[in-house]
Amino acid sequence: MDEVHAYRRHVDAAVIALLDGDAVERDWAAIEPIVTLGLNHEQQHQELLLTDILHALSCNPMLPAYKPASGPALRLATVPPAVRSRHGGVVEVGHAGQEFSFDNETPRHAALLQPYAITDRLVNCGDYAQFIADGGYQRAELWLSDGWAAVQAQGWRHPAYWLAPDDPRLGLGAPQQQQAGSNAGWHVFGLHGVRPMEADAPVSQLSFYEAAAYAEWTGARLPTEFEWEAAFDVPGITQMTGHVWQWTRSSYDPYPGFRPMPGIAAEYNGKFMVGQLVLRGGSVATPAGHTRPSYRNFFPPAARWQFSGLRLAKDL
Repeated sequence: MDEVHAYRRHVDAAVIALLDGDAVERDWAAIEPIVTLGLNHEQQHQELLLTDILHALSCNPMLPAYKPASGPALRLATVPPAVRSRHGGVVEVGHAGQEFSFDNETPRHAALLQPYAITDRLVNCGDYAQFIADGGYQRAELWLSDGWAAVQAQGWRHPAYWLAPDDPRLGLGAPQQQQAGSNAGWHVFGLHGVRPMEADAPVSQLSFYEAAAYAEWTGARLPTEFEWEAAFDVPGITQMTGHVWQWTRSSYDPYPGFRPMPGIAAEYNGKFMVGQLVLRGGSVATPAGHTRPSYRNFFPPAARWQFSGLRLAKDL
């Protein structure tokens, strides 16, 4: 720990000396991009620290809270999702403007969309509990092959931080609540500890495989990242940012004309563009300013430790 803090002091002192020195005015055009990238990268790690802490605490049999809740749980719409139709056609996607963006959000380019529909809200816990109650984790026909293999190998029966009514950890001081139907007895572990499942809260801690299986169960599919971006400002669309990252059906690939940044930052995003899926939107842990429509998050399809959920789409 002492060595880590010493390294941090060394880096801080060097950056402050650079910004306070004469070179900052003379070489600001060269200095500013890497400093700005560094600040935004640090903000990404602030988000990852929260998700890593939550995962670590989930491995503790006492399921301790990271932070006591200061108020009631977030309440969201309980009404069935409405479908918003989109005509398709050619749309411009990717970052536009002079504000900061990561290299994987560019170049801005045209994408061709077929007519589609997208739901106006996220899939919530009550929705997902019905999938579980209908045997969703026991029905191979709903799952991609690799996803079904993960279900069998890992023993998945519900989202990562859900506690079933018969979970023995619920006897260690977790709050109890009487519930009815497919929601009966479920609890969810989060940053505020174990709490009774909120049926209208967005379902979270899902892998891509689980999101895709749920979509198949409903007769729908996941939107592509370009469908998601084109729908961002559609009237009536809600919960696009600030709740959970939303899995898309798009592989994490470079945009047409993408080239890695020059110099030391060349490996920042490009080297990860294989074997991962794109998520859009931003979660409760995402720093302010990172929830722009063009922001592309990415994780392997089996990843469950992020605040990740889904909304549905269909072809028209």
